[in-house]
Amino acid sequence: MAANSKLARKLQFTVVYIFLQYTLSLILDNKKGGQMESAARIEQSLEAAVDRATAKPCPPKLAKAVHYAVFPGGARVRPTLTLAVAAACGGQANALTDGAAAAIEMLHCASLVHDDLPCFDNASLRRGKPSVHNLYGEPIAVLVGDALIVEAFNTIARTAASDPAKLVDLIECVSKAVGMPGGIVAGQAWESETKIDLIDYHRAKTGSLFVGSVSAGAIAGGSDPSEWHPLGEKIGEAYQLADDLLDATGSIADSDKPLGQDRNNSKPNAVMELGLEKAMKRLKQTIADAADSVPACAGTNELRELIVNQATRLVPAKYATAFA
Repeated sequence: MAANSKLARKLQFTVVYIFLQYTLSLILDNKKGGQMESAARIEQSLEAAVDRATAKPCPPKLAKAVHYAVFPGGARVRPTLTLAVAAACGGQANALTDGAAAAIEMLHCASLVHDDLPCFDNASLRRGKPSVHNLYGEPIAVLVGDALIVEAFNTIARTAASDPAKLVDLIECVSKAVGMPGGIVAGQAWESETKIDLIDYHRAKTGSLFVGSVSAGAIAGGSDPSEWHPLGEKIGEAYQLADDLLDATGSIADSDKPLGQDRNNSKPNAVMELGLEKAMKRLKQTIADAADSVPACAGTNELRELIVNQATRLVPAKYATAFA
């Protein structure tokens, strides 16, 4: 059990965090301190957006709950990905790129607040602290998620107003990522179906916002977002597979959120549907597909090799042969 949970956590770290960590050194002109600069830009943009949204006359309890839902954040994986792709596409650090990244993160935070609600996961913890509805009540939690969705689009409108063409494209790509027919809303709705396609479910609930993240970065950087879609899809799929492994085989000591939620709530899970061995094989193939889907850019070969080698190296010896 412990070995399985470590596998899930290490693969999740490998496929997502390692990718982002090294993207900044391999793709972003090898600028020293680039990663720290990106993190600071994300936090500053989020603070500006949340401060604007929670200013008077916003009801105090709602204002506190919105801030609680966004700060302190998790790894900020998705907005970091947005900035990394924008830079890889030749985009400059400006209000448009930072606004797009902040919008992506607010939409992610909104999805977490709603996902934790009693009508869905009924999760008491998120990021190692009480979930929003657990602390502020269910009505406020619903409003927090709604408010963050609205503010995300408001942020895009404000920061991209000087570039109407990019504004339209950003609104379209973000809407697809979070709405219907294949965005987060659709992914959540799949849980209410009697027959669920696991790939469609994962692609909508998790993969769609990763696609939105890379697409927003490409648009902000002045490139064709479709070239980055496969990478976003595969990173999202790998992230969800690793999360399924953690949920199905981990212990509470390994996570900052409740585990066993998929089984408890009769939700799709790759391990429960495919079995551990087949779920690991699918993850292995997904990692390979992610490496192959990196678009042509500075450091392409290094990045592809890194994704595969780091994943293989970090797998515990017990499972190393499955990823050889």
